[in-house]
Amino acid sequence: MNYKELFHIAMQLISSPARAWEEIRLEEDRRKVFTAFVYPMIGLCGLSVFIGSLVAKGWGGPQSFQYAMTQCCAVAVSLFGGYFLAAYLINGLRVRMFAMGNDIPLVQQFAGYALVVPFLLKIIIGILPDFSIIALLLQFYIVYVVWEGSAILMKIAEKDRLRFTILSSILLIACPAVIEFVFNKLTVVLN
Repeated sequence: MNYKELFHIAMQLISSPARAWEEIRLEEDRRKVFTAFVYPMIGLCGLSVFIGSLVAKGWGGPQSFQYAMTQCCAVAVSLFGGYFLAAYLINGLRVRMFAMGNDIPLVQQFAGYALVVPFLLKIIIGILPDFSIIALLLQFYIVYVVWEGSAILMKIAEKDRLRFTILSSILLIACPAVIEFVFNKLTVVLN
């Protein structure tokens, strides 16, 4: 894992999404997104939530460690499952609503890099949970990132771009959130 490249692409997607999507479009291996971006970001999100939970609950007793592990797992499962679910649903949108070809690797690449905003917000909120209200507002920056990526990487027609952007953004925000909610509820019920 090259963390320098990881943070370079993350910062470029945040600061100038159009240029970042152009670089991403030139990648030959569409599955590179897994090992080069998505999995390391999920790991960093889990690590930050684990550390933040330990700091918030204290270091004493096995309950604090159990709580930190549960929170870490909830974030990792939600981001992992949410990523694949959102990619699958966005591919379905492409095929059914926009009459485009079925291209799972392309959509997985798009969804993985588009999730840069939730990834970075989870890392920050994991360590600094007091900023959760601000993060709630900042997560909608994903709409701009998706807007730029829809034309450059996904080749969505200009007339369909707004509809695709809104639907994809909703899926990219909602899928991890719903999975995390269900995971946390099941953890409470089964504990």
